Amino acid sequence: QVQLVESGGGTVQPGGSLKLSCTASGSTLAGYAIGWVRQAPGKGREGVACISSDFHIRNEDSRFIISRDNAKNTVYLQMNNLRPEDTAVYTCVTDLMITCGPPPAMYYRGKGTLVTVSS
Repeated sequence: QVQLVESGGGTVQPGGSLKLSCTASGSTLAGYAIGWVRQAPGKGREGVACISSDFHIRNEDSRFIISRDNAKNTVYLQMNNLRPEDTAVYTCVTDLMITCGPPPAMYYRGKGTLVTVSS
């Protein structure tokens, strides 16, 4: 079992950037694929990106860059050129597997961090 913890959300103006972080409480992320999903108000969960244990990346939007620093036990999501429609709760997820499955279907999830894009 793993407890995922996200941070870095907040309010940003359209066109701005945010960098989200995902770490694990009491366990290591290094051997696992980690994904990001988001859920906007009134909408379903949507996959954003995923990075495997050997750094292969699946990315749904070129404005968003996923990366990992195993020494810091952290996976990042750099979000650039943000739009109001990117407003959502962003959650990191894992299935404790080495390769990426569909992020919305991954079992272990953090509580999420809210990103609001508004002028």
